[in-house]
Amino acid sequence: MKKFISAFFVMSSLMFTHVSMAQSQQVESNPHLMIQEAASSTFSRMKNEQGLIAQNPEHLRTIMRENLLPYVDYKYSAFMVLGNQARKVPKQQLGEFVNVFREYLVTTYANAMGYYDDQTVAFEPVGNYADKKIVTVRALIQDEGKPDIKVAFKVRKDRKSNKWGAYDMVAEGISLLSSKRSEFESILRQEGIEKVIALMQQKINDPIVLQGSDAPIPRPAGQG
Repeated sequence: MKKFISAFFVMSSLMFTHVSMAQSQQVESNPHLMIQEAASSTFSRMKNEQGLIAQNPEHLRTIMRENLLPYVDYKYSAFMVLGNQARKVPKQQLGEFVNVFREYLVTTYANAMGYYDDQTVAFEPVGNYADKKIVTVRALIQDEGKPDIKVAFKVRKDRKSNKWGAYDMVAEGISLLSSKRSEFESILRQEGIEKVIALMQQKINDPIVLQGSDAPIPRPAGQG
């Protein structure tokens, strides 16, 4: 899990700080720019509110929930994690699972803060996604003295809203979504969705802990 989330935030922290007016108008129609906007919004707020975060690490949940989550298609991700098991889950419990999964993602992202420093990232060129419904946005994370890491975001366009949302990340060929599905699959079969919900809730209930008082909060490239 740490490998996936670490790669995600390394990518995000090194994206452009500001999106131009012309780009802003294209964000909803271009997944590459959508990811860029997500990073800009999230990390600009993190920089501005470092004092609040130091005083109360739980504030990271608020930032993740308000600035990052709007760009994540957590409902689609939740159903993908359940896979075929979703058909066997009562509607009420299905709704509960989606809601808890949403907060599980918020907690996972919040806990990932404080791990990253001087990595650089090379993105693929912005493409034309006008006729696409599902696309992959690829990048290469480079850390001096270490092997490059290949990372890709899986992004889909919602049929009703026509907005793009990230639903999976692949690091070195391994899908975060598939990993979580494999982790929950046997539990779903043997103990039911209630157990999976309880395990996620347990993680949510754990406090957010900063990784050392001197751990830097990632900042977008170009900021001092």
